[in-house]
Amino acid sequence: QLQASGGGLVQAGDSLRLSCAASGRTFSTDTMGWFRRAPGKEREFVATISGRGDSTYYADSVKGRFTISRDNAKNTVYLQMNTLKPEDTAVYYCAARKSRSGDIYYRAYSYNYWGQGTQVTVSS
Repeated sequence: QLQASGGGLVQAGDSLRLSCAASGRTFSTDTMGWFRRAPGKEREFVATISGRGDSTYYADSVKGRFTISRDNAKNTVYLQMNTLKPEDTAVYYCAARKSRSGDIYYRAYSYNYWGQGTQVTVSS
């Protein structure tokens, strides 16, 4: 089970940190990803991190502003979002898939466990 939290209403330029707590899983062997879906748009990839946290990958639209990290002792993955823009407004979802090889994935179909989503709204 994945439980995302930390969303909210902020102004452009502000920061937010999303969290995704995992339960019932061997978290350290899960590749984790963040995706988002804006109103009227398709779900899009945001960031991914390997099980050990030594590999990350970002969508171009968030590179340099967002940072994905994880704390395997707490079974939690984070998405630190800085310099938020109105176009970052979306429901953010965390996702997991088992990967003992430590690979990272940016396609949604690669993930088989999804959280319920948390709303992020950035006003201009």
